[in-house]
Amino acid sequence: MKNVLLSNWLSEIIYTTIGILFCGFALKGFLVPNQFFDGGITGISLLIHEIYHINIAYIIIVANIPFIIMGAYQINRKFAIRTLMAVIGLGLCLLFVPYPQITSDKLLVSIFGGVFMGIGVGFAIRGGCALDGVEVLALYTLKRVSFTISEIILGINILIFLIAATMLGLPTALYSILTYYTASRMTSFVVEGLEEYTGVTIISGQSEAIKEKLVMELGRGITVYKGERGFLKESFDTSHPVDIVFTVVTRLELRRLKNLVHRVDPNAFVFTSLVKEAAGGVLKRRAGH
Repeated sequence: MKNVLLSNWLSEIIYTTIGILFCGFALKGFLVPNQFFDGGITGISLLIHEIYHINIAYIIIVANIPFIIMGAYQINRKFAIRTLMAVIGLGLCLLFVPYPQITSDKLLVSIFGGVFMGIGVGFAIRGGCALDGVEVLALYTLKRVSFTISEIILGINILIFLIAATMLGLPTALYSILTYYTASRMTSFVVEGLEEYTGVTIISGQSEAIKEKLVMELGRGITVYKGERGFLKESFDTSHPVDIVFTVVTRLELRRLKNLVHRVDPNAFVFTSLVKEAAGGVLKRRAGH
């Protein structure tokens, strides 16, 4: 047990350190020298830096502190302490690591600045902390308004980009929106990985054969719901009992599953749904963290 805890602790430190280094590279190598922005608290910090010319390292630390305190109450103290240490680490990284400016090409800055920022934020999340307090703010706001977390974050970012458009021009704001989009997609990719899970529901008259194929060939666990099929327009009163098969696979396995089902029953009704998180049951271990 001690070895497992030590291994987890070391992996969290490594992930967080990698995240800090990537975020520092994105900021000093791409965004700050070219007056570009990101979303969230980082975007607010960059905006304050451009308007008042205060060192970005100090602004990021100070701007995140209120949300770190909020996180101690909204999530837990362990998360808040980790996030505080990570944000301080990012500030020190920005102060003392001599990152070179990579390019001044606006398109390259907007895309690759977002890529490296997203990688950094994603690794920090895998390390159990956050380098941006906007989601903590969204959780706090969620309890007081009827909007979802995504809608709250979107509203905050729209306000940031509107201010950026007013202060620094519309082209910069538009490029910065591209940076934010790229960063958010890359963050999702790093956090979820290539093996993001997908829920698959299969309705077929050949359910027995399909169940056997899924378990014996694909090696997946299945859950069976009892249902009825039929209810067609020309024969609405006619229905038949059917086993509705549900399983969870990675998106890399999804095509193989569909081909397997099609071979058994070309007319099977198959639909998928995104699974944000899966644990326990008969799941293959992720290749990553």
